[in-house]
Amino acid sequence: MKNRPVVVGVAAIQQKGNFEELDEALILMDKATKSAIKDVGNESIKNYVDEIRIPKGFWKYRDPGKWIAKNNNFKKDPTTYVTKIGVLQQNLINEACLQIEKGEIEASLIVGGEARYKNLRSKIEKKSFKEKKLEENPDFYIKAKEDLYGDEELEALGAMAVGYYAVIETALRKAHNEEIKEHKEKIGKQYKQFSDLALKNKNAWTDESFSEKEIIFDSKKNKLMAYPYNKLHCTSWNVNQSAALIICSEKIADKLMIDTSQRVYPIASTENNHMISVQQRPKLFESYGMNYAAKMIKSYIKKLGINIDAYDLYSCFPAAVRMFKDSLKIEDREPLTVTGSMPFAGGPLNSYVLHSSVEMIKKIRANEINYGLVTGVSGMMTKQSFCVWGNKYKERFIHSDVTKKVISKETPFNLSSKLHGDGKIIGYTFFENNNQNMIAVLYLEDEDCHRKVVTSNKQEFINVLKNEEWVGKRIKFQRNQVVSW
Repeated sequence: MKNRPVVVGVAAIQQKGNFEELDEALILMDKATKSAIKDVGNESIKNYVDEIRIPKGFWKYRDPGKWIAKNNNFKKDPTTYVTKIGVLQQNLINEACLQIEKGEIEASLIVGGEARYKNLRSKIEKKSFKEKKLEENPDFYIKAKEDLYGDEELEALGAMAVGYYAVIETALRKAHNEEIKEHKEKIGKQYKQFSDLALKNKNAWTDESFSEKEIIFDSKKNKLMAYPYNKLHCTSWNVNQSAALIICSEKIADKLMIDTSQRVYPIASTENNHMISVQQRPKLFESYGMNYAAKMIKSYIKKLGINIDAYDLYSCFPAAVRMFKDSLKIEDREPLTVTGSMPFAGGPLNSYVLHSSVEMIKKIRANEINYGLVTGVSGMMTKQSFCVWGNKYKERFIHSDVTKKVISKETPFNLSSKLHGDGKIIGYTFFENNNQNMIAVLYLEDEDCHRKVVTSNKQEFINVLKNEEWVGKRIKFQRNQVVSW
């Protein structure tokens, strides 16, 4: 199949050091692009790139793609895309593959990068950090159709992801009937394994491993972020990292005589883009759309007669790992990451899936594995993706967006209009707010099965939440405050 999409070039880079030694995100993405072009083995590949797709990071550039194209002397004037948070990172890869297969483009560059570490160093070293100004808009600026948050939860938790995932985690703990101590130890053991694997990844951000005890217990270096998560449970986004993939048609790969050992194929991918805010999900610990997308990818794997040799499950927080593991029904003995996970390998905002895909592709090239499965998330476990990569040519790239099939099966719960009453806790967390006071956030279901988010700053209640399982128990509320328990 002459238009079969194939990855021919990849790159992943990172930088450490002082402020002056670090690049801003634009330069990081440019360096990753140059490295990916070199990796192809034939620099003429840049003459065939019709589009550049970039997931939006913390940076403020309008269109880094046009600048990268000019800086690398691309022969064509590539169409540029910038996709905001709320769009699956895997979707960039899938859209490129589908356009190649239709014959609409010959090659695509997908690149992402983040320079949060340089920004951090600027504050530590008291240096001024100014990004290059790029004020020209991209050809396409893509964002999600719906909001990621409900109003009540946004007011209680803000826009930081850790609180939402922490609430989901307590719901997962209850759903799996795990005691608090058992649950902590299980995650501690898993993340100790991730930490050890990260040491074997030369592109991993951390260069030390952590014991189960160091991960489980909060400390000055491992502060509580949002119960039950400490810092070492959470993605590390203060990194200087970038990754790039070059995908082209088999026809172009043949024309440029790109070595077959360089070629890795996207075999199949599924996406769930059905958006429901956390507080309105039928089950906080499970997504019908996610499970359906997992079922579909497993059916493709079975139909093609292949075996998955390695996984990289999106690992922004433990809840994401657990939900993907549950949906795919992966056995406990299976390694769940090839990078070492986002807390230890690094979790650049909105581009980690590029890094995990690059690492999986490298392992396939090195003949360490034949087929690997990479998962991705957008939002607060809002959207999910699955992608199988392999070294064997398949007739076509299989893609399925299950959104339309699951919308009628997974409908949002109504919000409670009650100003006072009692409700059953379906998930909770507590954390230190901006005033350095502890605050608890509880997701409730009232007697009408409508949802409400309430808070409490009562230390006595917070101590109870820490030491006992409260998912499934009832409390009384007045407006949005807990009044008794």
